[in-house]
Amino acid sequence: MNASEYSNLDRVERTHWYYAGKRVLVRAWIERAAGLTRASLLLDCGAGTGLFAEGMRDHCGVRVLDDHAESLAILRTRFAATEIIEGTATKIPLPAAAVDCVTVLDVLEHIEDHQAAVREIHRVLRPGGCVVATVPAMMTLWGYWDTALHHFRRYTAPELQALFPDADWEMVHLNYTNVVVFPAVWLVRRWQRWRDSGASSRMEDKVPPAWLNGFLQRLFVRFGLMRGVRFPFGVSLLLVARKRVSP
Repeated sequence: MNASEYSNLDRVERTHWYYAGKRVLVRAWIERAAGLTRASLLLDCGAGTGLFAEGMRDHCGVRVLDDHAESLAILRTRFAATEIIEGTATKIPLPAAAVDCVTVLDVLEHIEDHQAAVREIHRVLRPGGCVVATVPAMMTLWGYWDTALHHFRRYTAPELQALFPDADWEMVHLNYTNVVVFPAVWLVRRWQRWRDSGASSRMEDKVPPAWLNGFLQRLFVRFGLMRGVRFPFGVSLLLVARKRVSP
């Protein structure tokens, strides 16, 4: 990810409907699937600015993992040295079965060998431990945003599920999110391609007016928490899975 993107993220993610909504959504799914206590340990892989992990401190112990200098500089302002792990998701410097929950939030798309990252997440999770992953969805939405953030891919639901084979994982939840805004995002990305633009008009860098920002966040969270409804498309995907307990 370009160095400037970390300052962009730090500037908007506390209030922007997508980032704020994602934190609410992921915490809710962790509560549903993981049952963490103060004695539990959560590892946030590719922690970025660390805002999500910082919000989890009241629920459990946390560790933040990243290898980018810009990210580590921000993390050192929010976490103790013992909570920060310098490393990558493909080579996590922790022993096997060391953590109760792993979050990998908009990270897998940055990793060329994403299978290796999932294998490492499986290794460091205790049996029965939970992983929550979010990724950008559908290559039809590929645009300047993906290029600037050095994405390797966007995912379909079957492609994401294939990274978590049944032999190793019990699937708790897998569904598209950001469903309501998909048509608008699709149109904007098409317009940007036609105009060969994007750098100067990125929606992701702008916080909408408060009324719209709150409305979009409520929609995002409400649809993201639905069970029993499989959406056929969305701007993002959310996966929740447990590491299988060996017989």
